[in-house]
Amino acid sequence: MSRADPQARSLTPSQQAALRHVRAQAILDGPNALAALRERVGKTGAGQAALDEALLSLRDHARVVVQFHPDRLTRAGESVADNLLRDGRYRNQFETGISNGGLSAFEGGERDLWEAGLFGGAYQARRVTAAERPKYGALDFLRYGDGPAPRFGSCYLILRPAIADRCSLTVGDSHRPIAHVGVRDAMEGILLGLVDAVGSGEWDLGRQDLAMPGLAVPSLLDRLSRTLGPILPDPARRPPGRLLDHYIEAKIHGPIDLRTDVDLLVADPCFQGTPTGERLRAACSSYGVAVSGHCGFVLAADSVDGEFRGPAMPALARRIAKDGFIDAAVIGAAAASLNRHPELWRDRGTYEETLQHLKQLWHVLVHKGHPAMAAET
Repeated sequence: MSRADPQARSLTPSQQAALRHVRAQAILDGPNALAALRERVGKTGAGQAALDEALLSLRDHARVVVQFHPDRLTRAGESVADNLLRDGRYRNQFETGISNGGLSAFEGGERDLWEAGLFGGAYQARRVTAAERPKYGALDFLRYGDGPAPRFGSCYLILRPAIADRCSLTVGDSHRPIAHVGVRDAMEGILLGLVDAVGSGEWDLGRQDLAMPGLAVPSLLDRLSRTLGPILPDPARRPPGRLLDHYIEAKIHGPIDLRTDVDLLVADPCFQGTPTGERLRAACSSYGVAVSGHCGFVLAADSVDGEFRGPAMPALARRIAKDGFIDAAVIGAAAASLNRHPELWRDRGTYEETLQHLKQLWHVLVHKGHPAMAAET
């Protein structure tokens, strides 16, 4: 563990056990993963030096990020922004009841079962509390302005480099079958999974990036070496990646405290001048975190069709639109209304169905939305 991480020495036995379990698997798989990497990269024409540089950059400079919607309400009726302002602590989905993926973070739920397999049952031991569970984020290996996993939130926290020492990694979402896992000092399997996904065409990481369309394996390795470094670029000057389905998932074991663990909050510009935005700024001011923004997304409700995320999207977009447009704050206001006044939404179906549709509408906004602010490369 890095001495620069003040939380590392306070990890609970369950958190330490979870990290040991993943690290042991990553180290065991490392030699075979590295051999497979060298073979695959060699077939693309990229040199071994390019592979070594990319692996080093990924290990030393890729930051862990947690993405979130600041206006979503916890089971206690507080927003995420309220919680951050109150005590500076970022909470996991077992504590908040919020999930921007599946709603299964409870004992015996699907998330609980996935974590049991992934972490060797560490979090199913007796007397493990909800607060001990990992937080979910993503490894920012391309540094797009909207973050490495915008699927999970319009805003994000960039964690300090040392926090990566207590993170475990998977390529893609951990609810799917896992071929490779990794930790900071054993990243070979993670890069292998990334190279395989890009090389097979399964992941098109350059779809929205005019500076790097159709990212192939040699250009991916070059991009990792050139983009990743010790100095963070200004997210407001970076283009969006719109990576809804393709990310390296990070599980952060132990606390995330604004005072000690976070370098930067990056917010969607739609929250400027709103109560949510004011709470975020107040939290960052109170706990010593810098604030930036990204380009954000806005979309005319009339341009939402049913081709992406299903036929329920057009009517929902028109219903919640403000002045004919949707953005992250508009969707968040609808989610808060659903939480507080579910009776107003019964004409659309069950609470769970409407909540899922609002999540999917956010995906539509990320996929098709126009930048609310111009970004520069």
